[in-house]
Amino acid sequence: MTINQGVRRVATWAATLAVVLTAGAGLTAAPAAADISPLGANIWTCEPSPLRPRPVVLVHGTFEDMAGNWATLSPRLKLAGHCVFALNYGRVPATGPVHGVGDISRSAQELSDFVDRVLAATGASEVDVVGHSQGGMMPRYYLKFLNGAAKVHRLIGVTPSNHGTSSSGLVDLARLLGLSPAVALVCQACQQQMAGSDFMKTLNDGGDTVPGVDYTVIATRFDRVVTPYTSSFLTGDAVRNILLQDRAPLDFSGHAAVNHDPVVHQIVLDELDAPATPLP
Repeated sequence: MTINQGVRRVATWAATLAVVLTAGAGLTAAPAAADISPLGANIWTCEPSPLRPRPVVLVHGTFEDMAGNWATLSPRLKLAGHCVFALNYGRVPATGPVHGVGDISRSAQELSDFVDRVLAATGASEVDVVGHSQGGMMPRYYLKFLNGAAKVHRLIGVTPSNHGTSSSGLVDLARLLGLSPAVALVCQACQQQMAGSDFMKTLNDGGDTVPGVDYTVIATRFDRVVTPYTSSFLTGDAVRNILLQDRAPLDFSGHAAVNHDPVVHQIVLDELDAPATPLP
């Protein structure tokens, strides 16, 4: 790729972010639409069973929402006997109804408040968290800095941005061209998820995990959003890193398609039932 081609790609990337968020900003004059829960989620009278003692909290990714992100996994979990809950987060006034774009530390506080509400409603002592993309990484801030480790048994990240993304080299080029501040202006969470950002350094300083929580990461070789895909993986004693193609070699699901991939759904179900100590 030539420098001119790279400049055009970065410009297109930044312009796309601006268009998406400007469209959202134009809607802020009207009241935001009510949050729509995915099928099977946010039934606040649900009582965990002895077989499924921990409620499952679903956390969507950047530019996503709970209804779309979890349209297929939520009912699958519910049919398996789980109490399922989901939230929208990261919406800021400038972006109107667009979710997952605000400061990640504030989004983690939103998750903290939501988990407290789930625990109070269900009487459970812990939850399991399943998150996609930013939603698989952001809970780690909650675990590490907001006392979330005392309330979460297992975190399952589906193509999570655990160590940021290079966006196939566009991040370095954006920094070279001085475009990082512009990205943060329209999507702070996007800038924070750039590989090497101050947020990523803070999150991962001192180790990827915290004691008392089991971690599962599900990545796909065909991820074109979190790049390289191996940046999703975590290091630690209570970690199980799973590459989708090791389970299904002919599965070509990318970053977003994994949300509705039946193989991924089965892995999530298996991991929710996994023993505390990860298997080899």
